[in-house]
Amino acid sequence: MTEATSSGFDKVVASAADAVADIPDGASLAVGGFGLCGNPIALIEALLAQGTTGLSVVSNNCGVDDWGLGVLLNAQRIRKMTSSYVGENKEFERQFLSGELELELTPQGTLAEKLRAGGAGIAAFFTRTGVGTQVADGGLPRKYDGAGGIAIASPAKEVRTFTTAGGDPAEYVLEDSISTDFALVHALRGDRHGNLVFNKSARNFSPLAAMAGRVCIAQVEELVEPGEIDPDTVHLPGVYVHRMVHVGTDIEKRIERRTVATPSSTTTPSTTTPSTKGA
Repeated sequence: MTEATSSGFDKVVASAADAVADIPDGASLAVGGFGLCGNPIALIEALLAQGTTGLSVVSNNCGVDDWGLGVLLNAQRIRKMTSSYVGENKEFERQFLSGELELELTPQGTLAEKLRAGGAGIAAFFTRTGVGTQVADGGLPRKYDGAGGIAIASPAKEVRTFTTAGGDPAEYVLEDSISTDFALVHALRGDRHGNLVFNKSARNFSPLAAMAGRVCIAQVEELVEPGEIDPDTVHLPGVYVHRMVHVGTDIEKRIERRTVATPSSTTTPSTTTPSTKGA
């Protein structure tokens, strides 16, 4: 696998298709975004178009049925998901329960730290999250056999007692870090050297996913020249980014659920309606 298709310090490539062209079947991906915020949809759609399959994807969630990672899932291009939340995708439920999809369900904060640790070169860490549950004890279904039985279950993890800062002993579970072949992220702004700025909640997982990928590919809404981003506002330094695609500020974004009050009364309960555009 090559680490860049651009030359020198300028990491911008011509198109999303060029950026993902060397992602092979069976690759592992860390994908940024939080809900539908910050989904690298141009890169996802380019990956869909080139036919890559058998993917092992690490992301907070798997989009919805027709957006985000859901478009890869619907085309059955994903073999395994490592996620913390999977509740907005009916096709995900169908594939998982029918034995077509493997799922490693991971607590959200643990997933974030597994990605960060992988990017920082830390092999594993101990956390109290999951102690006393199947997260630590094992037995969570990872893959069903299609007939209601469990084909693959999560293994038990090492649990060790440490003394906390307050002097009390507490149990902690050992979690392996995550690193992947590639990372796909969406950024609000980036310069040609790969320094990135993310927008609000899209920052939750995107920098961590970017760090975890051995080759990081970023799509950016606004492309600027080096030096135009205040160093104090950089969320991810360019050392972690290998390729960039400029997608423009008018790229379609979506909101999972838009909740608004009815105009007739401020005391009327809010209503929830789907939206196809988001900020």
